[in-house]
Amino acid sequence: MQGIRIKRAEYMTQKTLTVKQAYTGEVLAELAMHDSAQVEQMLSTAQERHRAGCLPEAQRITVLQKLADLVEAEHEDFTRLIANEGGKPVRDARVEVTRAISGIHIAIRELDNIKGEKIPMDYTPAGAGHEAYTIFEPIGVVVAVSAFNHPLNLAIHQVIPAIATGCPVIIKPASLTPLCTLRLAELAQQAGLPAGWMQVALLNNKNAEKLVTDVRVAFFSFIGSAKVGWYLKSKLAPGTRCALEHGGVAPLIFDAYADEKGFVNGVVKASMYHSGQVCVSVQRVYVPASHAQDLAQKIATVAAGQVVGDSINEETDLGPLISSKETDRIEAWVNEAVASGARLITGGKRINAVSYEPTVLLNPPKNAKVSTQEVFAPVVCVYGYKTLDEAIEQANSLEVSFQASVFSNKIETAMEVAKKLQASAVMINDYTTFRVDWMPFAGRKHSGYGIGGIGYTMRDMLEHKMIVVKE
Repeated sequence: MQGIRIKRAEYMTQKTLTVKQAYTGEVLAELAMHDSAQVEQMLSTAQERHRAGCLPEAQRITVLQKLADLVEAEHEDFTRLIANEGGKPVRDARVEVTRAISGIHIAIRELDNIKGEKIPMDYTPAGAGHEAYTIFEPIGVVVAVSAFNHPLNLAIHQVIPAIATGCPVIIKPASLTPLCTLRLAELAQQAGLPAGWMQVALLNNKNAEKLVTDVRVAFFSFIGSAKVGWYLKSKLAPGTRCALEHGGVAPLIFDAYADEKGFVNGVVKASMYHSGQVCVSVQRVYVPASHAQDLAQKIATVAAGQVVGDSINEETDLGPLISSKETDRIEAWVNEAVASGARLITGGKRINAVSYEPTVLLNPPKNAKVSTQEVFAPVVCVYGYKTLDEAIEQANSLEVSFQASVFSNKIETAMEVAKKLQASAVMINDYTTFRVDWMPFAGRKHSGYGIGGIGYTMRDMLEHKMIVVKE
């Protein structure tokens, strides 16, 4: 436990950012931050690139192909970087790198699917003698603000669509995890992306807001907390499009499932992956009341066997939380739930400044923080229900809504539940964490705005133009 620090990253001065290893606190890098004048220069450069004209599609494809090869060549380096700066266990970090490489190839394929269309004009006499068709044009300067939990793959989802569609992009990575994004930008340049088309901004909050709200920004992409995302949306310049991706309090309704052992193992993975620091982590599990205690105990038995430690170690199942502040928060939330009547089945204690035990709670109060707010920690709550309608009502009771799931041996029952759940995606006999990077991915209600997924983001970064020709 030696070497654990209280802070993950800190401003040595306003101009210097120290990035530390997630578990030990060892200094990984000291980075110069950008000031207000540099923000202005970045925006001016990006605007100049856009006004000068879009890079030819063939050039963009070549850059992306080379970039995918360069990331592949540094697969293990990126793996260790993700584990060190972000605290994701090294085995899971390897999966993130593989996904990132795949994401670049998805963007290349999606370019084939983005086509204009001919618009019929002779439905009425007013249109007779005209021909019309649509084309797509890059929207302009893209600004992206990213989150810490997937430091490479989130950058891929925000930056690569911009490169693919010909938009200059400025990305502000999370201050705790900027190293993957910085290396990705270096490799993009090595792949042949001209200077100024991808810029990385290391900013304090004041300068980040200056960047995001500038009138030259055509599209704003945000991944992070709802509080910050909705605030920044309210400050955007008129005409700026945006996409917001926040978190949820993901519900899973269990009816009955033949492979109960497989289900239990899956719940542990889906709730504890990256120590629960995933926007669609399973958080609320609804089980028939007669079976809730038994299933909670089975989940707890598997959860208690998870190895918690330094994410760079191959045997680690759960790495640290992103900061000691987050450990303090979840400790207080669990203590509150237990004091209010939740039954603690396993866990419930901090291990050190940045680590928390895998925790299973049975029947927390409906108004407890663990029941109503995004946990973002290795905590899963099991609730007994009397009827499926009751479970559905509870699952839908919050102002956040992202992905949900239902497990049932009866497809008719599962389909009925899926139709009633308020979610942007419902998984049947799979977990809320399921995702492939070409599918639509979005939050409803307070959980987001717009639709993510690489192809969908690419379309958001393009504008329609119709050309009408009078014969």
